[in-house]
Amino acid sequence: MFNIVLHEPRIPGNVGTIGRLAFALNCKLHLIKPYGFGEITEKEVRRAGLDYWFDLEVYEYENIEAFWAKHPLDDRHFFATTKTDKVYFEADFEENDFFYFGREDAGLPEHILKKNKEGCITIPMTNNARSLNIANSVSIVAYEALRQNFKGLKKSFS
Repeated sequence: MFNIVLHEPRIPGNVGTIGRLAFALNCKLHLIKPYGFGEITEKEVRRAGLDYWFDLEVYEYENIEAFWAKHPLDDRHFFATTKTDKVYFEADFEENDFFYFGREDAGLPEHILKKNKEGCITIPMTNNARSLNIANSVSIVAYEALRQNFKGLKKSFS
């Protein structure tokens, strides 16, 4: 369906929650190292309540360059950030798109955002909050992509 990319996640509970969402939507989950918590283990993931982690299609990469070697950048890669004015619901999502989310404490690195300005999207907030929880952000974007593509993907949910 879609590809969720977590760049250097820091909190295993968030990874577990996002993994649950990815499983529910039949998305692939791509994890870019280094993590802020060591390696992904069954114990750490179970703490997040994800008892089907091993049924999830999940891939790990040593760095962003290794990820891009397998999934070259094009206009189907979208980068969630507070540093753009293009709101996520103005983007036209397609099946197999890539949705990137950065570290919980810092977001995506500036060099990645500058390299991909056209693919940057944001989730609007009506007051001065710095950002939303990463798991909430992934849910918002993934479900908008599902909404836009639901008729074509409906057979996946039978």
